[in-house]
Amino acid sequence: MHYFNKTAALISLIILTGCTVTEPDLGVHNGELLPCPKTPNCVSSQAVDKEHYIQPIHFKGTEQKAKQHLIKMLETDKQAQILKVQDNYIRAAFTSSLFRFVDDVEFYFPQASAGNTIIQVRSASRVGYSDFGVNRKRIERLRRLLLDETG
Repeated sequence: MHYFNKTAALISLIILTGCTVTEPDLGVHNGELLPCPKTPNCVSSQAVDKEHYIQPIHFKGTEQKAKQHLIKMLETDKQAQILKVQDNYIRAAFTSSLFRFVDDVEFYFPQASAGNTIIQVRSASRVGYSDFGVNRKRIERLRRLLLDETG
């Protein structure tokens, strides 16, 4: 019974911590998304280290089409909530089903040329240390969906 009480207390603490974290100040600063923290629960296409680096998304089409497809994908994802849409930036929050942890996902459109759009990405957990690869898998899933959408 003592073990059960400790486990229940730990789970309650995790749930409360996941729900009480405030929204971080993110966005594009001097043409860059914020760097990942030292923890392994973040990926970014602008990271300089292997642990956090993920390829940007190369979209065959205009920036406008890329943004339209991306917004449509985010609107249909049950875990996603779009927080901000600007000319060259989209930010969404993804909330996990079980513990209600929130991950911030950013898409930055710095350049488009000759019908090709490069989308810089960042996905990071608001709390915790490890995410068991969830942020990396999310970006790769979104990449596949976006590229499948356009052929």
